[in-house]
Amino acid sequence: MHGRRRLIKEDAETNPFFGKEPSKRSIEELLENGVVIIDKPAGPTSHQVSAWVKEILHIKKAGHGGTLDPNVTGVLPIALQNATKAIGLLHGARKEYVCVMRLHGSVSKKKIKETMKKFVGKIWQIPPKEAAVKRAPRQRTIYYLNILEIDGKDVLFKVGCEGGTYIRVLCQDIGKKLGVGAHMEELRRTKSGMFSEEEATILQDLLDAYIFWKEDGEEEELRKYLHPVEDLLKHLPAIVIKDSAVDAICHGADLALPGVVQVDTGIKKGSLVVIKTLKGEAVAIAKALMATRDIMEKNKGIVADTKRVIMKKGTYPPMWKKR
Repeated sequence: MHGRRRLIKEDAETNPFFGKEPSKRSIEELLENGVVIIDKPAGPTSHQVSAWVKEILHIKKAGHGGTLDPNVTGVLPIALQNATKAIGLLHGARKEYVCVMRLHGSVSKKKIKETMKKFVGKIWQIPPKEAAVKRAPRQRTIYYLNILEIDGKDVLFKVGCEGGTYIRVLCQDIGKKLGVGAHMEELRRTKSGMFSEEEATILQDLLDAYIFWKEDGEEEELRKYLHPVEDLLKHLPAIVIKDSAVDAICHGADLALPGVVQVDTGIKKGSLVVIKTLKGEAVAIAKALMATRDIMEKNKGIVADTKRVIMKKGTYPPMWKKR
């Protein structure tokens, strides 16, 4: 989806005694720092689904990424415990939906197709009255809008869009453009960030897997549903750092160039990045202060401004000098 490459700035090794590759974490560690992808049923609020996940997994904290209305189904990522620090980033990540739009009058298939084509690219939307945001026009990007079927006044389509796009409003706007009016009849989210419906699980299966693990020590099923927190951040480019720089970042320090060993292509000044260890662990989310090319070419300066620390302090030993 992002076509990024990882560039090596300098060679470095990581100490096997500290930290751990995300894929090698225990179930307990994943429950502390993981994410589950729930296939949300129609009816409950996203908040209610988070509360159920918290009960099922016997944890103190869970938070969802990107609210789905009660009657909407589909992909709802839910961060567990410490991973809730990263969930806010999913609100801005790409989404994909399958929608049934009902037209309020008859329109030729040709006109429907021609009109809907015009909604691909940058569009303006005014959030609906029910939304918890200011009702001012905002621009969003529609990456693709594919009609799957037209059956009388019902149009089934798949849409890929920027986070924060209102599909309900999109249907109303298409209806206005067609001159007959329209509303969203049914909606299902099929992707959120890097997560798709193939990875989503229903609550009952999550509960069964948890009981299976708790009572029989069988962890294979539960492990299938628990993703490491790093999966939440896959849509962000990464800057990989030396072991010696990790603890300073965990204490909120900004990232300086001597700490960098690898960097993804495509980083622009001002864009969000994930700072990772050589083992692939997420240390923090930061705002890039240099583009990829500058990071590769320069030897000193501040690379990134640490915004949110994900890793627990003390995971790696402090190797920085206290001034």
